[in-house]
Amino acid sequence: MLRTDAPVSEAAPRTRLRWWTELPLILLVYGAYSGGRLLARGDVTHAVDHGLAILRVEKFFFLNAEHPLNRLFTREPWIGIPADFWYASLHYMVTPAVLIWLFRSRAVRYRAARTWLMTSTFMGLIGFTLLPTCPPRLLSASHGFVDTMAQYSDYGWWGGEASAPRGLGGMTNQYAAMPSLHCGWALWCGVMLWMYGGTRLTKIAAVLYPLITTIVVMGTANHYFLDAVAGFAVMGVGFLLTRPVLRLADTFRARFGIRHFASAPVGLPAAPPVASHDTSSSIVSAGCQTSAGERLPRQRKVPATPGAAEPGAEPAVSPIDSGDETPAAAR
Repeated sequence: MLRTDAPVSEAAPRTRLRWWTELPLILLVYGAYSGGRLLARGDVTHAVDHGLAILRVEKFFFLNAEHPLNRLFTREPWIGIPADFWYASLHYMVTPAVLIWLFRSRAVRYRAARTWLMTSTFMGLIGFTLLPTCPPRLLSASHGFVDTMAQYSDYGWWGGEASAPRGLGGMTNQYAAMPSLHCGWALWCGVMLWMYGGTRLTKIAAVLYPLITTIVVMGTANHYFLDAVAGFAVMGVGFLLTRPVLRLADTFRARFGIRHFASAPVGLPAAPPVASHDTSSSIVSAGCQTSAGERLPRQRKVPATPGAAEPGAEPAVSPIDSGDETPAAAR
């Protein structure tokens, strides 16, 4: 007998998203982000002014942790080189890996989580456009910063211009420091791992990954501390906008007759599936029961209590009805 009242933890989606539709969407969004980030280079003079203004604010409030971290990374190659690999690699590896993991094992949560990430990414692009900011590594040497990516470039695939592959640094916007989406995306990954990982190891990774990423972006002189704070703030606003964006997307789909994926918003429990009342597909209907193997249901009434037969109900199947080779019950 199939039970319909068993507890469930997540609702099954009405229409499952397919990877061949999700992948082009993600590539389109990332392409728009990369292209917009490249085009929004901004004026170098204004970018330097913004960077110096951030540095002055941090010094006033004693928040400029970039200096001691950068000196440590510069002095100790065993720290600086792994940090450069962390900065140049994990940003592009961990986030897609978490997306794929959610798509495969937490399908009901995936759409809201993906929408949160994409909404925040577009907000970051707006920040790059409106506030081009010179990172610490591109400031004058008199400000005391060393570009560790350039210092240790012989150990990796990146060049001295940026974390891009060697020779492609000129194709990136090096003044897109505010907000830090390295930190923002790391925070998103941490939240996903904490909420849906389910093991102690994933919860530890959920805390360490955004924390270490924040230290790395400052120690490598790629971001200010306030860049990281802005990246976290962008993710927070993106989280608040996820529900309205999903409603807008569902309205658009309904208007154009596109089937949609039923998902629970991030952080909220999924609603349990509603039991079907279609008597044509269920083996239990209106108190009647169909025995396994019968072509024509005998429609025997299920007793209200074990061992009690209802008035008018058929007697139990006799050994003769069961078949010639079935032994009679002992008396």
